[in-house]
Amino acid sequence: MNFFQIISEIEKVDPEVYDRLDSRRSVFKHMSGLGQKLSAAALPLAVGAIFNKVYAQTPVGAGVNDVLNFALKLEYLESYFYNLRTGVTGQMSSQNATALGLIATDEANHVTFLRSVLQGNAIAAPATTGVFDYTAKGTFPTALTNAGVYLAIAQSFEDTGVRAYKGAAPLVMANKTVLTAALNIHSVEARHASHIRAMRRAGVSSATPSQGVAVSPYSGPTGAPKSWVSGTDGGGAVPGVTDAIYGAGNNTNAPSGITFESEANITQGGVALSGTTITAGAAFPTSAFS
Repeated sequence: MNFFQIISEIEKVDPEVYDRLDSRRSVFKHMSGLGQKLSAAALPLAVGAIFNKVYAQTPVGAGVNDVLNFALKLEYLESYFYNLRTGVTGQMSSQNATALGLIATDEANHVTFLRSVLQGNAIAAPATTGVFDYTAKGTFPTALTNAGVYLAIAQSFEDTGVRAYKGAAPLVMANKTVLTAALNIHSVEARHASHIRAMRRAGVSSATPSQGVAVSPYSGPTGAPKSWVSGTDGGGAVPGVTDAIYGAGNNTNAPSGITFESEANITQGGVALSGTTITAGAAFPTSAFS
């Protein structure tokens, strides 16, 4: 099962799914009180229901269980990936190995949360980690044995989550509880992505990853990426394979006025950043983050 193929195959989930889910107390009864626990555990709930951005072609009107089970598949994929980190942690500093352990715990919590929502309708966990092809049919032959390659793939996973939630926010504006939860989850995913990028930038053996300095080229398996998703990433960790994560999304069947710009986007809130009078470096603006 190839993650990068999955993200090119899924989009267009019913934009009104939250209106129906919100009426089901079994899903949202305790959402407003979960706080940090929800932020860590609830990521997949929105991932399955509100993509319309990075992923493509899950039919509009898909059943709630189908949507959540697809999200559960993605969480199995990520959880198993981080559980296989033992093949590379020996090449890392203890600080970096510990960080991956914390992310692995988050992913396990995501699986637990989704299974609790789906209950008897949840798809079974894959019998072995071999179900997932993290080499992407040989594209990454050392995915689970080379720490640098492993972190490049991890960055791609986390950047995908960041973009999905960023694009999802306009679709849940009407439901303040869900909007708050989605933005909290987006924040957690962004922190994961930022830390993994910092780990890659400073080097897998560095005890102080945040001290690494971003330098061009920012992309590629040996790149020194910025700490945020950027239009200057040049296609991400693996240009030619991960480009779609950072490109413009398809807004077909999205509510009127909703668009999904690429990460090279330099217009925010209707203001073209390139036309502002803000004093900035020569590279400003290069991304939505700017």
